[in-house]
Amino acid sequence: MDIKDIQNLIKFVSKAEVSEVKYKTKDFEITIKTPLAGSDAVYAQPAVYHTAPQAVAAPAPAATPAAPASEKAEAASDDSKYVTIKSPMIGTFYRKPSPDKDVFVNVGDEVSVGKVVCVIEAMKLFNQIESEISGKIVKILVDDATPVEYDQPLFLVDPS
Repeated sequence: MDIKDIQNLIKFVSKAEVSEVKYKTKDFEITIKTPLAGSDAVYAQPAVYHTAPQAVAAPAPAATPAAPASEKAEAASDDSKYVTIKSPMIGTFYRKPSPDKDVFVNVGDEVSVGKVVCVIEAMKLFNQIESEISGKIVKILVDDATPVEYDQPLFLVDPS
């Protein structure tokens, strides 16, 4: 678990309004405590037993070609007129309320403020994610039943 994962876990715990979360694996243990009064103070106490060397994997991504970066920049400029619906938490993204039901939204569907667009399962709780804007779904950025992170873009919406 790296620093970004820990920060995302802390954000999730603070938004979930729970007082304490413990996460433990064979190599790592973390306890996050939040005051019930609702203040912003969050305390993390990581205990690392042993760590694998991670510096070996770092140079490999730097060798990627520059062409995909320019393609991403072009796509970003095309998508700048759209508004993004982002994940408010860490969890698993689902397009359907249950396997035997229809998807909440498809590309081309109109959404309004408060309309449920997906479900994110976190800690065995299924949280309905509602649209904060009105418009038309242009693109679904996440595959069904895949993990998502806090603030990860889920949908592109054309507000016009």
